[in-house]
Amino acid sequence: MELQEPDAGGIAVRTRIGQAVLLHHGGDREEARGRFLGLWEEIGADGDAFHRCALAHYLADTQDDPADELAWDLRALSAAEELLESVRSLYPSLHLNIAADYAKLGCPEAARSHLGRARSAAEGLPYDGHGTRVREAIRSLEAGLEP
Repeated sequence: MELQEPDAGGIAVRTRIGQAVLLHHGGDREEARGRFLGLWEEIGADGDAFHRCALAHYLADTQDDPADELAWDLRALSAAEELLESVRSLYPSLHLNIAADYAKLGCPEAARSHLGRARSAAEGLPYDGHGTRVREAIRSLEAGLEP
């Protein structure tokens, strides 16, 4: 699966965030805040979680009122938690692939270790096509590693 950077207004969002960060670190807090807010409006409260996390995190640092700073930090945390959940869903497959790699290299103990981690992580997968395939692949590799 190829991940592509969402784009807002023809310029990569991360680049625009970086530009605003440079403004803020250079002492132009008001301009940085304005650019961050403009990006926030473009991306929206339901936009890409990584971008919302980064923007809210940096926006918090540009606030004058501690209550506003807290509100932005809470938005950043909420978006980060969304990211963590989406990344967690990759763990079963990642550990399964690493286990298979170790098995090919003749390292059965390392393979079993990662299979255990894959099995634990797979408990959180839904019982859909993907989850079923991952669980079956774990069982298949486990059977192949049995002495």
